[in-house]
Amino acid sequence: MKYIIILGDGMSDQPEIEHGGLTPLMSANKPNIDLLAAKGRSGLLKTIPEKLHPGSEVANLAVLGYDVEAVFEGRGVIEAASMGVQLNEGDLALRCNLICISDGKIKNHSAGHIPTNEAIALIKYLNEELGNENIKFYPGVSYRHLLVIKGGDKSLNCIAPHDFPGTPYFDILPSATNDNGEDTAKLLIDLITKSRQLLKSHPVNINRKMDGKDMANSIWPWSPGYKPSMKTLKEMFGIKSGAVISAVDLIQGIGVYAGLDVIKVEGATGLYDTNYEGKAQAALEALKTHDFVYLHIEASDEAGHEGNYSLKVKTIEYLDNRVVKYLMDEIAKMDEPVAIAILPDHPTPWKLKTHTRDAVPFLIWYEGITPDEVLQYDELSAQKGGYGVIESQQFMPELLGVLKEK
Repeated sequence: MKYIIILGDGMSDQPEIEHGGLTPLMSANKPNIDLLAAKGRSGLLKTIPEKLHPGSEVANLAVLGYDVEAVFEGRGVIEAASMGVQLNEGDLALRCNLICISDGKIKNHSAGHIPTNEAIALIKYLNEELGNENIKFYPGVSYRHLLVIKGGDKSLNCIAPHDFPGTPYFDILPSATNDNGEDTAKLLIDLITKSRQLLKSHPVNINRKMDGKDMANSIWPWSPGYKPSMKTLKEMFGIKSGAVISAVDLIQGIGVYAGLDVIKVEGATGLYDTNYEGKAQAALEALKTHDFVYLHIEASDEAGHEGNYSLKVKTIEYLDNRVVKYLMDEIAKMDEPVAIAILPDHPTPWKLKTHTRDAVPFLIWYEGITPDEVLQYDELSAQKGGYGVIESQQFMPELLGVLKEK
């Protein structure tokens, strides 16, 4: 038996009266996902421990079966693994966004989804101007980058910029949680201030302003931590071989620590224009050579952050007819049976434009499973699912237990 998890990042939502009380999952035309729900079993999964922030880094670790409170060291260290950045003892790694600040407020967390080539030019420039033997900027993808501080202290309160659109940036600057973090907090504020001075006159931003685009006029470091100690999925569950497919450094980094092969797909952007077909084809090829595939699609999460209900519906429909349909058709032709699980990592309600910690709907299907009474896949229907409500660390054992029966 082989198995694949298809994760639609931020796909679940909250019902809103202006859309007839329907969430994007309820509104979307998704016959293939609904068919799997009708043929399989559903439930709700709690992915966010009470003590932790509802971020994708926490939620995806939870989906993969980790005790997140025990292993979590911040988002930066995970993305460092994806980027091939080696962290030494005492190295503090932070996610470093390029953001747009307008009228003193955070306009968006992504500098208008700045393209990677422009972002790399800006990060390299900042590293030349602000980097030294103790401070290093590493370029990533689009607005997502890495900052490493040798000897930095993680006793910090660093706000995720996607959680506070429209907020005066000065009100949520990094701060220390105790005396140990004071120097590092001051350093981060200094780097933010200097980045604003440097970036506003860079040719990339001058051209973006002339073209009517949001400027990448500030860095925003957040989610600090040190190199984590994590077991692989093979060590935890006996999975012999696995692969992860994602456009996002964070998910690729989790895959590295989990012992999964990272498969990159040309044209995978993390947005609604991502290469859905390419990712689906890559997942199928990975299933031929691996026992486990983690296929991550970011688009719905970004639509939620943008507050765009219609776009979020569209991303779900794209997932259904450009990914799930293809995989269902091709998996049916395979000699070895494959179990399919579909779920988001966390909700990203379009009206809130940020993540919440609500339990997420999931489904599991494999040939021969005894279906429950659920006929479609959405937040409300999953409440009636045969799995009920389960905690984060129960999902992978539940899925693996199903596979062992076959």
